[in-house]
Amino acid sequence: MKAFLVTGGAGFIGSNFIRYMMDKYSSYEIINLDLLTYAGNLKNVEEVADLSRYHFVQGSINDRELVTNLVKQYKVDAIINFAAESHVDRSIEAAYPFVETNVNGTLSLLEVAKKCQINRFVQISTDEVYGSLGLEGYFFEHSPLNPSSPYSASKASADLLVQSYHKTYGLDTIITRCSNNYGPYQHSEKLLPSIILKAFQNEKLPIYGEGQNVRDWLHVFDHCSAIDLALHSGKSGEIYNIGAYHERTNNEMVDFIIGALDREESLKEFIPDRLGHDFRYAIDSSKIRRELKWQPKMDFDKSLIETIDWYITEQQ
Repeated sequence: MKAFLVTGGAGFIGSNFIRYMMDKYSSYEIINLDLLTYAGNLKNVEEVADLSRYHFVQGSINDRELVTNLVKQYKVDAIINFAAESHVDRSIEAAYPFVETNVNGTLSLLEVAKKCQINRFVQISTDEVYGSLGLEGYFFEHSPLNPSSPYSASKASADLLVQSYHKTYGLDTIITRCSNNYGPYQHSEKLLPSIILKAFQNEKLPIYGEGQNVRDWLHVFDHCSAIDLALHSGKSGEIYNIGAYHERTNNEMVDFIIGALDREESLKEFIPDRLGHDFRYAIDSSKIRRELKWQPKMDFDKSLIETIDWYITEQQ
């Protein structure tokens, strides 16, 4: 039985990945290490909590003794690092926690992986490390890192550390960089859950600037399937961009939610733009499609309606 240490597994993407893996593979053992900060919630993994193959441990990825003990106790084959402070606004207000978790925490995990000779280390990163695009073009895996916020700078720093441990120590590493995720179990501070819940309550819908910022939207299920492929079939030392080519402006996303919930457009409220707000993210995901044969399966409009329904149901 293979054992995987999933860090940050009580958060949005991490919990979806755990449920995905436990459902797909009957012989895998998963250890979920999460500090349970504000963004982590054990409700996100209730479905698997009673399975004998699943183990939850509350703790910090900066606790190298704890991580080392878990790796040895469960004979961990791979570490998949989702653990991160991830909210850009919070990083602008206070950057230190982002460096502590995203940079120092990743370094701690890499040290344990090296010491214990882990078979594979998968770093879950973000397209935000590339910075901002204009109206045209895409980011590729070889695009220079040009982060705009303390959050994206901390993730870029972590990526560089991961690359250095591959090049210097020969550690088997994979880095995945995804576009904006949507789907169930996302924290309510993020754009889509926030807008959905506010629209449902007929509250004002705050939108940064003029709402023209563009994001490529990826369903979390498709993201998890891509990570699964990278974990099992990715080439050591490689980076894989994961995106679905569903580019929408923030205005378009808010308008979709307004329409789905039959609300008035007058609820939209444009507010002063975020500091250093990247205009457009768009990543080329042809490499993972070509080399690992990955394809997103979720229909955008249908899955977005299902996502809206999920958050509304959770509120009742």
